[in-house]
Amino acid sequence: MQTTFPQLLIKQAAERPDAPAMREKEYGIWQAHSWSALALLVKHIACGLHQTGLMRGEHMVVVGSNRPRLYATMLAAQSLGAIPVPLYQDAVGAECIFPINNADVRFAFAEDQEQVDKLLEIRGSCPLLSDIVFDEPRGLRNYSEPGLQSLDSLIDIGKTFSSAHPDWYAAEVAKASPGDVAAMFFTSGTTGNPKGVVHTHHSLIDRAQAGADFDHLGPTEEVLAYLPPAWIGQNIFSYAQWLCCGYVVNCPESAATMAIDLKEVGPTYYFAPPRVFEGLLTSVMIRMEDAGSIKRSLFEYFMNVARAHGPARMDGKSIGLWASLQYTLGDWLVYGPLRNNLGMSRVRVAYTAGEAIGPDLFTFYRSIGVNLKQLYGSTETAVFVCLQPDNEARADTVGVPCAGVEIKVADNGEILVKSPGLLKGYYKNPEATAEVLSADGWYHTSDAGFLDASGHLKIIDRVKDVGRIKGGQNDGAMFAPKYVENKLKFFPFIKEVVAYGDQRDKVCVMINIDFDAVGNWAERRNLPYAGYTDLAQKPEVYALIQDCVEKVNADLSVDNLLAGSQISRFLVLHKELDADDGELTRTNKVRRGYIADRYQVLVDALYAGMTAQFIETAVKFEDGRSGSVSATLRLSDAKLFAPVGRAG
Repeated sequence: MQTTFPQLLIKQAAERPDAPAMREKEYGIWQAHSWSALALLVKHIACGLHQTGLMRGEHMVVVGSNRPRLYATMLAAQSLGAIPVPLYQDAVGAECIFPINNADVRFAFAEDQEQVDKLLEIRGSCPLLSDIVFDEPRGLRNYSEPGLQSLDSLIDIGKTFSSAHPDWYAAEVAKASPGDVAAMFFTSGTTGNPKGVVHTHHSLIDRAQAGADFDHLGPTEEVLAYLPPAWIGQNIFSYAQWLCCGYVVNCPESAATMAIDLKEVGPTYYFAPPRVFEGLLTSVMIRMEDAGSIKRSLFEYFMNVARAHGPARMDGKSIGLWASLQYTLGDWLVYGPLRNNLGMSRVRVAYTAGEAIGPDLFTFYRSIGVNLKQLYGSTETAVFVCLQPDNEARADTVGVPCAGVEIKVADNGEILVKSPGLLKGYYKNPEATAEVLSADGWYHTSDAGFLDASGHLKIIDRVKDVGRIKGGQNDGAMFAPKYVENKLKFFPFIKEVVAYGDQRDKVCVMINIDFDAVGNWAERRNLPYAGYTDLAQKPEVYALIQDCVEKVNADLSVDNLLAGSQISRFLVLHKELDADDGELTRTNKVRRGYIADRYQVLVDALYAGMTAQFIETAVKFEDGRSGSVSATLRLSDAKLFAPVGRAG
């Protein structure tokens, strides 16, 4: 049995040498790379890395976008028994210092000049970093830094060594075992320095195969690799499962062309976080608002048909002859063209995870014939813990435990997991490892939730974030900030939310509007604005957001556990929360504690009952410059509803 990633590559190349393994788009043209060509490229890079000095057990940083030569470099490092450590390509240099030093990195792969400059900038703070291999030579011709070389020159070195030692590479690959470390992924570091999550070939391959078996994935699938390689989800979908199943991974030209590339590829297996699905739907609704009255009426009529019958049809249930005829006509006139426009005309399985997805959003995709489902997992569990079966996809659960997984709920509501895909440990951090891995093999997820009567897992919030209201009429009521935040983010006008209330007498939130959605809304009402800050503070926008807040409050009032979490006061922030400003992680998770400190004056003003507050905030621009954004923000009250007393 093939048990490591390089061995899986050799197996695919032997069984299907001429079949496409990867495609990449460059200058508008798709180029295919066969399994045999990829295997040969990996062999030459591995031999070149060996000649340059990369040793078994060493870590090698990889920074760049999804590209065949980046994947080949990761496989080449694994062929030598070295350990690839992908880092986020949009991270600033300072964010890379800790991972590089923590992992004692000597070797780095950089995609292009931008990544090379980043690594050279921090080299003085990373004393062990000696060798940097770059792929794209544009702009690097006159660089003469020690240890800097092109991937092409490394490949030439590897070809020469391979010719002189034809059996060496195969012998190196054969030395590996499934228990060897395969890769290390750094966590997002929401509360401190990121932690290096160590995974073996076995843990990653076992979970990849479990997910593939669950959804009957095979070599005919097409996948679009567009999320950061440093995120373990992207690694599972377009690296681990790719090598297990032998399907085709397609690499878009750039983030700017992703929507076009999605339509051109027409993936059959697709993953996106909720915000991507939200963005796609928002763009559709904006276009429909600008359409003519006949087209808009047709769309609204058949979408009502889809909402009424589409989810049941997707679940394999009978919807009756008349409804079937209506749906078929709608598919011809609306749903089919819509799926094609979204790039989802061939999607057989689509997943979302990471954050809760709004019921309306979830229902929309399933209504138009996209098999959208949810999964549950984390970096430490190699992603696949729970998956939704095709006919049991629901917006309020994250699925059932998949093969090999055991779940139990601790007395404090924390979800505990036992799985073959658990991390080996946190690198150089035995204390943190002991906190999450019990002696008897249970992983503490830090998520609060429960298994419902049908065996599906429901997530409430992070255990540490679940708090209590203190004082006021809701004294002692449960407060789940993420639950409240996600309910607000279900509205297309709201992009991000930060909620506070633990140990306070009421719940207050700070909101980021979705600039595109609210901007379109404003333009249709002839409401002029000069930019994000100006639009965010318009009285009309506050009325729009207040309506969303009060709808959430009405919904919370019928939940006897969370009725006390209704939102008393809110404000709309003057700037978008940004990872470059430290407000979000690189996976776009809110750093609630950091934001509380950064915007302490706003939090205090909300709880003090003030109606306005001036703030000036330092920001970093994309070109590296620093500046500031200032505004006088409005602070508003929201209507609260009497608890209805029904269990959630």
